[in-house]
Amino acid sequence: MKQYSSVIIGHISKDFNIDHEDRLAEICGGAVLYSSASAHALGHRVAAVTKLRREDSDRLSSFTIPEEDVFVSYCESSTSIRNKYYTADKERRDCVCLSQGSPFSFEDIEGIDGDIYHLAGLIYGDFSDELIEQCAERGAVAVDVQGFLRHADRQSGEMYFEDWKSKKEMLPLITYLKTDAAEAEIMTGTSDRSEAAKILHSWGAKEILITHNTEVLAYDGNEIYTCPIKARNLSGRTGRGDTTFAAYINERLNGDVRSSLLYATAAVSLKMETPGAFKGTRADVDDYIEKFYK
Repeated sequence: MKQYSSVIIGHISKDFNIDHEDRLAEICGGAVLYSSASAHALGHRVAAVTKLRREDSDRLSSFTIPEEDVFVSYCESSTSIRNKYYTADKERRDCVCLSQGSPFSFEDIEGIDGDIYHLAGLIYGDFSDELIEQCAERGAVAVDVQGFLRHADRQSGEMYFEDWKSKKEMLPLITYLKTDAAEAEIMTGTSDRSEAAKILHSWGAKEILITHNTEVLAYDGNEIYTCPIKARNLSGRTGRGDTTFAAYINERLNGDVRSSLLYATAAVSLKMETPGAFKGTRADVDDYIEKFYK
């Protein structure tokens, strides 16, 4: 059985991104792509587990991790999403699901062992609650809550958010929970990010990470930590949360909350200055910290 720091599970999506000036860019995206790239860049050995149609195999070339660490199951459908952005900072957007990949099951990760099982979903239905329970029996579970809150209308494909009905049953099984500010408010009813983190922790998640366009917040049940985003431009805004979360949880395997948060926030700040998945190195992040965080 292959051993990894984290096993990142999710669909690689063909994204059609339309910016605020109506310019179209077709790129491969998805949390599994951005997450595996940032963890790998910082020196962690990670596996990416994905599913797609055999005809869409060209998407796999977008991964930055070694080919032998990408595990693919072929299925009847792949995920594709159209994103229309209304502002230059890409904070306001409408998303339409053009197609959704087949759900993941525990069989998809048979023979792949990790310290962390990272559920990097895009749309409700990518994962079942049962998969969380099964992964929790093998290691720490990390959940990006987007995959449990973001739904796609079956007729129009339009995406919308609604609360996770079984959150209070599932959160006690989760070691690392990632939300953005809007998702945290949907789950807790408060726009105060520190208060939302405390509520989510009280419901059972061990560590909370909440991303925002100005900073990243972490809470371990003892102290609220924050670290500012220092990106000098936003050309690589897509994949912000995924980059941050994977960097943070893999750094946490050997580091404390404060240092892990610093590395994660510096990595995403650097990544946001260039479109696509993060292709830098740990030395690049060290230099960025020295230049902008000292």
